[in-house]
Amino acid sequence: MSHIKLIVMLCFSVLACQSQVAPIIPTETTTLTPEPTPTLTATPTLEPTLTPTPAPPARRVLILSIDGFRPDAIPLAPMPYLTSLLGRSAYSLTAQTVYPSVTLIAHTSMLSGQCPNKHGVTWNDYIPENGYAQVTDLFDIAHAAGMQTMMYAGKEKLRQITEPESTDFFQYINDRDLVITDTLIQNFPADFGLMFVHFPTADWMGHEYGWLSGEQLSVLFRADQAIEKLVTELEARGLMSETLFIITADHGGHATTHGSSLYEDMTIPWIAFGAGIEPAALNSSITTIDTAATAAFALGLDIPAEWDGVPIYEAFGLPVERESAGCSK
Repeated sequence: MSHIKLIVMLCFSVLACQSQVAPIIPTETTTLTPEPTPTLTATPTLEPTLTPTPAPPARRVLILSIDGFRPDAIPLAPMPYLTSLLGRSAYSLTAQTVYPSVTLIAHTSMLSGQCPNKHGVTWNDYIPENGYAQVTDLFDIAHAAGMQTMMYAGKEKLRQITEPESTDFFQYINDRDLVITDTLIQNFPADFGLMFVHFPTADWMGHEYGWLSGEQLSVLFRADQAIEKLVTELEARGLMSETLFIITADHGGHATTHGSSLYEDMTIPWIAFGAGIEPAALNSSITTIDTAATAAFALGLDIPAEWDGVPIYEAFGLPVERESAGCSK
């Protein structure tokens, strides 16, 4: 009996010892089933990149040129609507045209971004046998980009600025500025990328009665009404917020003529408002050749290397990379 008690006691002792053995620590080859953990999104390591090109500020550009328009005529005419627009515009009333300060040569520089010695238009009459400016102009690059291009001209010679293939629509209207505007509005395009509108009447009155004469100022007052109708139409169609609108001129004038390097002949307004514009009186030096470059920049088009003009970055609230060198007289 004592032997039986001894055996039982030994069994309990062994069991007690086994319960105190340390737990087994898994080795590197031990497979463990991990507890589920929340899924975290890792922040990727970004490769350094160049600063992206800003998106084009405008879907369309409308350039209005008032032939023979001296900026000092604005308060004299008066032009109350244009005066009110200055508050929402980036503008200069001391911009300069090219020499010789005449209609066809200056408009070719305005819309080609190039000085007269490069664009090759040396005549100022409608001479079809002379052909067209043999340079890459604003209409060329806009049309090549698939944009609808349009021109309403009060003088037929402006047809020679660019080849017909680069304008989807061209209309010569030998009439007053308000008639040109009404014709445009009655046949307003469903969409356009680039539109150029030319008001001829101030130049006609300047040659007939003199610059800043009562007769010229009266038609500039009418031009002011035409500008208001154009802007109102764009606003009514919901297009103004995506349109860069530039109002400028080809030249000024003195007495009953122009074409010289006199300040009165060379000084023009340059007024930009609408998409992307930061309203302010501009400090930049502006020449008419900068108009094409500014329009191309606003539309996101590549500016041809041969252009002399540069975008007026200040008008968009951007740092001035370089100012226009203008054209030698």
